[in-house]
Amino acid sequence: MEKLNILDWVAIIILVVGGLNWGLVGLLSFDLVAAIFGAASILARIVYILVGLSAIYVLITAIKAKGQSSATQV
Repeated sequence: MEKLNILDWVAIIILVVGGLNWGLVGLLSFDLVAAIFGAASILARIVYILVGLSAIYVLITAIKAKGQSSATQV
């Protein structure tokens, strides 16, 4: 297993924050990001974009890691 670099850690942290925010939205109808930065503010939109980009990054990284681990098992 490869060591995680700084970008990996940042993406994971942002993804966890986004997941917790969606959990709050689902459970309590409370959007923490909107509460902190203002509903539909540019800062809230940036946070939502960063969460989405982090999800894409982690997904691609996981797919690459899966491909590498499959190749080494052969």
